[in-house]
Amino acid sequence: MQEDIVASLTRQVKEEVLENYVAERRLLEAQIEDLEDRAKRTRSVSVQAGRRLNRLSFLMLRPERRQTLKTLLNVPSPSFWEYGIDEPFSKKVPVLHVRGLTAGSRFRKLVLEACSRALLHMESYRSAYEDLQAECRAVNRNISQFRKNFDLLTILQFLRGLDPVEIERRNILGENFSSQEIASLDRRLFIPDVQFDRFDVPPPVPLPERRTVEASLARLAKEIFEAHADAVRRLML
Repeated sequence: MQEDIVASLTRQVKEEVLENYVAERRLLEAQIEDLEDRAKRTRSVSVQAGRRLNRLSFLMLRPERRQTLKTLLNVPSPSFWEYGIDEPFSKKVPVLHVRGLTAGSRFRKLVLEACSRALLHMESYRSAYEDLQAECRAVNRNISQFRKNFDLLTILQFLRGLDPVEIERRNILGENFSSQEIASLDRRLFIPDVQFDRFDVPPPVPLPERRTVEASLARLAKEIFEAHADAVRRLML
């Protein structure tokens, strides 16, 4: 009789631990899912930043000028950002409007304004990228704490001690496990750390401040206008 009571209490304690495990695991899985959504939004911000670099690159007109721009902005090669500079111009960015007394002065202002917008979007992306990194570290700390709080071996032993039909009926961990799947529970239940690389978000480029490149960009714009005045005028129509 006493042995039956002890066995029953032991089982109740294990079931309570399992219920806590399930609740904590689902919370953790929700955090990982939210992290995935944040990564998608971060990638979207990177695309917007890349398009602003692409717009600035479009104003260079010639490949050799684009190479000068890459050097001026310290764009690494090869990189996601270099591809953004070299790819065909995307018309998915707003048209910039500037005023000037001459076509040459308007073009110079256009180049400088395009640079300012590219720097602004890159800074926004840098902030989003660092926030994603911080969130990933926080989730990994939660995963580590989860593994410390719950002895996976004990959970596995308890689950394997249950009849497979009972496991299916009770929907342990929100899934129905077949008898064949019971043997691989350790692989299914283990939650690894989230690897940041899986999100496929490019590291931001530490672009220089506008004041440090403004004079060089202005000279570059002047050179481009003097060499391709007609093309520049058509571009600004």
